[in-house]
Amino acid sequence: MGSAAAIAEWGRPASDITHVVYVSSSEIRLPGGDLHLAARLGLRSDVGRVMLYFLGCYGGVTGLRVAKDIAENNPGSRVLLATTETTILGFRPPSPARPYDLVGAALFGDGAAAVVIGAGPIAGGESKPFMELNYAVQEFLPGTHGVINGGLTEEGINFKLGRDLPLKIEENIEAFCRKLMGKIGNEELGFNDLFWAVHPGGPAILNKLESKLGLEGDKLESSRKALMDFGNVSSNTIFYVMDYMRNELEKKKEGGEEWGLGLAFGPGITFEGILFRSL
Repeated sequence: MGSAAAIAEWGRPASDITHVVYVSSSEIRLPGGDLHLAARLGLRSDVGRVMLYFLGCYGGVTGLRVAKDIAENNPGSRVLLATTETTILGFRPPSPARPYDLVGAALFGDGAAAVVIGAGPIAGGESKPFMELNYAVQEFLPGTHGVINGGLTEEGINFKLGRDLPLKIEENIEAFCRKLMGKIGNEELGFNDLFWAVHPGGPAILNKLESKLGLEGDKLESSRKALMDFGNVSSNTIFYVMDYMRNELEKKKEGGEEWGLGLAFGPGITFEGILFRSL
């Protein structure tokens, strides 16, 4: 289980988890997955729980933002952020009337991920944090709510992505990134001075972003590797990208980038972004 592995790496008992943020676009049930997870992990009965349902591909970064806010406003708290997606629920058998379904079957995957987030790390009492969540922004593009849509039907969960999604991202991504970068306070830093953890919604999105921002060839390597290895696993995928990015930054050590951006895009069209600082 991803959550159990995250707690084990964190190095403290599960009973020290004070809050759970649970993200999924693959289920609707009462009680929710947050309660099932807390019970299975043996978390304390007064753990604070938040469910984030049906956010789609940006849900993982939303979870980071919400967990960040909880941790910063509750001194000493430790937040378990867990994501789980079973995109096979959206599978449709091939049909000449719906050729687009084949794209979804090839692109999407299933999986889970988890991280522990807190403020004021305890030296020697828990594993050393590897990333600071410095600043977070969410923004939607007016008039684009039909570009990504989905819902529950008699056939199950149904999602559809508009063909103009990569173009809409390309047209708006630079201003969004500059808004996040403004919090660094160093106007000399350019896009290639940062590390990048981008949700790989598909190859076209990564290509458009890379071209628009003039990124060097290896800047989106972690995103491309996650897409190749796991597919688009909706809210989970950003954590696979971050794990690959953590390994890359550890290899670079003192020569690695200090600042980076975490980005994801989903229904709305919604942009979700985090300014990271490597520790």
